[in-house]
Amino acid sequence: MAHSPITSADSEALCLQRSIVGCLLGTAVGDALGLPVEALSRRRQHRLYQKIEGHRFVFGHGMISDDTEHSCMAAQALIVSAGDPVVFARSFTWKLRWWLLSFPPATGFATLRAVVKLWLGFSPERSGVFSAGNGPAMRSAILGVACGCDLKRLRKLVRASTRITHTDPKAEWAALAIAWAGHVASSACRVEAGDFLSGLRMALGEDAVDAAELLSLLERAAASAIRRETSETFADSLGLETGVSGYCHHTVPVVIQAWLRRPEDFSAVLEVIRCGGDTDTVAAILGGLIGAHTGRDGIPRRWIDGLWEWPRSAQWISKLGERLAEVRMTETAQHSEPLAAWALPLRSAAFTAVMLAHAFRRLLPPY
Repeated sequence: MAHSPITSADSEALCLQRSIVGCLLGTAVGDALGLPVEALSRRRQHRLYQKIEGHRFVFGHGMISDDTEHSCMAAQALIVSAGDPVVFARSFTWKLRWWLLSFPPATGFATLRAVVKLWLGFSPERSGVFSAGNGPAMRSAILGVACGCDLKRLRKLVRASTRITHTDPKAEWAALAIAWAGHVASSACRVEAGDFLSGLRMALGEDAVDAAELLSLLERAAASAIRRETSETFADSLGLETGVSGYCHHTVPVVIQAWLRRPEDFSAVLEVIRCGGDTDTVAAILGGLIGAHTGRDGIPRRWIDGLWEWPRSAQWISKLGERLAEVRMTETAQHSEPLAAWALPLRSAAFTAVMLAHAFRRLLPPY
């Protein structure tokens, strides 16, 4: 039987699907690996866990937190909007509202306040709070992977995603940096620090002047990556000896340094986790960038199989990515990937129980 030749369009579609699925799964795996030691100082983490080689959240398995949930909601909003920024913002806003009703136990304070304001009747344009936290950056890699080829649209999507919850321009510029990194990771055969930085300046446009602090930090990250410094060494140079905070000007440079140094090595996620602090977010963002470059095959299979999740299982996340890739190739909106929303409060209850067990364990020796 004769087989139809693979066309360039088919090849492009497969590459896009590979990057989108890899980004979402990489985010989930990084999130799950970093979650058990979130908020621990570097010293305390090293005392409690001399080695981190895989999942350890619940009996050798991992669970996701708001980092992955927000990335999946952003992907859902892209599906129903086909990348239209106005429709995206409307869809994402409603997903945030319903997400809060699933009683997520781990969420940033700025995001929590913003979503409460949405339920109180504030419009998406007025719901954000002045904060430069990690919320927008943690969900922006998928925006760059899916829509980075259209820079004008990408900037509008990042702005819409950011300002629903965060109004500090620093949060938007940091989110754009991660979105641009997602685009570079998914489209470039080889990740080059200079190309990334010059492209980001172009993406920032007139905002590049005001974003000089962020650009300076990213230049330091690039120089550190070229010198092959470890993540801990670079974090120390930023004054983050105890851990990486939830401030976007701390998290994003640490992520970019690790990504530029090891863009194809998913084990780099374990290295940034050892920096301490906001480990789930740092690992989730880095995992999404590396996954966007390598696809699913670049993520250790045991870590994907080790995700203990439902209804946002690894299989569901893969289907979500495949549907988003189809939408991006056809430029035609579709319905969201079906999700058993009724199960989310039950899942949150189980998650909370495990989190409390971890909190109790942290009170015990060794000190």
